[in-house]
Parts: sequence; C-alpha cells; structure tokens
Amino acid sequence: MRSRKKTGPATVIGIILVTFFAVLCIAPLIYMFLLSLTQSETTRFALSDISFDFINYRNVIFRNDYGRALLNSVIVVVLSCIWTCLVSAMAGYGFEKKPVPGKEIVYKIFIATMMVPGQVTIIPLFIIMRDIGWLNSYQALVIPMAGAFGVMMMRSFVKSVPDVLIEAAQIDGCSEIYIFTRIVMPLVKPATVSLTIFTFVSAWNAFLWPLVSTTKSSMYTLIVAMSLLDTKLETNYGLIMAGATITFIVPFVLYCFLQKQFVEGIALGGVKG
Repeated sequence: MRSRKKTGPATVIGIILVTFFAVLCIAPLIYMFLLSLTQSETTRFALSDISFDFINYRNVIFRNDYGRALLNSVIVVVLSCIWTCLVSAMAGYGFEKKPVPGKEIVYKIFIATMMVPGQVTIIPLFIIMRDIGWLNSYQALVIPMAGAFGVMMMRSFVKSVPDVLIEAAQIDGCSEIYIFTRIVMPLVKPATVSLTIFTFVSAWNAFLWPLVSTTKSSMYTLIVAMSLLDTKLETNYGLIMAGATITFIVPFVLYCFLQKQFVEGIALGGVKG
C-alpha cells in the first residue's frame, strides 16, 4: 500500500496564505456585483438593499446608449485583434525571414518607439485622423492598435520556423501568401493567441484615445460610455457598478476559455526570447 504523504506546517501555511490573498482579490469583485444589485446613492449598502431583479443591468443595456457602446466595443475589439495579429505577423515574418537591406536598423528604430508614451502621440494622431476624415469612425479606433510590441512578439516566434520548410515550399513553387498562411501562421499559433488576448484587453480597456477620437455618442465605446454614467445619472452607484460588472466580465470570460493557450504562448515566448 502506498503511504499517504503527511502535510507539513509549511504546506498548511502556504495554503492559508494563498487562500487569504485569493479572498483579497475576489472580495472587490463580489462587492462590485452586490452593489450593482442595489439602488444605493452611496458606496455603502446593507444586505437588505440587495434585489435580484437586475433592473440596473436592464437600464444600463437598454438606456443611455450603453447597448450601442457595447456593440461598438465588440466591433472595435474584433477588428483590432484581426488587424493587429495580421499586421504583426506579416511584419515579423518580413523582418526575420526576408533578406531586406538595412532591416535590422529599421527594426531597432521601430522597437525604440515602444519607449515613447502613448500620450505623447495623441495630438499628432488626432491631427492625422482629422485630416483624412477618420474621426468618429471604426478606422480611427482600430488602426492605431497595431504597434511595435506585436511585431517584436511575432518575430521572436517566426524565428523558430525552420528555414528548410520555407525553402522547400519555394522550390515547389508556392507563393508567398501560401507560405505565410499555410506554413508560418500555423507554427506561430501560440503567439497569435497570446497577442489576441493582449490586443483584446488593450482595445477593450482603452479610454483616452477613444475619448479623444469620438465626439458622437453613437461611436462611444463601453469604457467611455461607462465614464459618463456618473455625470448623466449622478449618484446611482448601483447603476455604475452594473456597467463596471459588464465591462469586466467579457475579458474575464475570454481569458478563462483561452487561459491554456495564453500561458503556453507566454512560456514559449520566454524560452525563445
């Protein structure tokens, strides 16, 4: 018979500490959800104030253009993920596998842009979007999402694609599009999933640029619309917390479904880097 391993004091203390910190992390979320079920005008409430009629959620979705803002956020996030992953993968493939003169210098300059704070580029970006007539459009919200981080991440994974596979495909007469879509992209799937999650969270939580580039309420994203709830509806913290709960739950559910691929992508990226 296999002897049962005894649990030592260190293990028990570790379990207690992990449980304690887990409760600390979950407690604000529980508080946010419970407060969203009240009509409280303060951030304090009693259990007797809680009502499970979800009226705040109905008011948030069907009033004050919040439903339209939710749709805008979904559209922007989906397009941003597709655009960012496609552009980053193509740029990473070009920088790593194509014999372009001076590409390393261009790549280093491109990566150096990561040190520039996003707030610095707001005004030039706004002027560009205004001059080409893209303000209050999905293009203005989606195009700036692609950046140097995605290119750097995809290039580190493309580096692991064997050159012999690409050379064999070229000998067989395969086009560049075929090589990129059928050989390179399947081999960098973990990086694509990780970049998709990063882009999803960034686009979903983006506030400053959507606030600057959209002046029409019909183009507000979820975060911008939620920031206006406290001014339009004054002190109904239950309604504000209902909006915050909806905003939080979407990326949380996505991460739960893609957690395995996300961790795998990060781990492989660390090994390859």
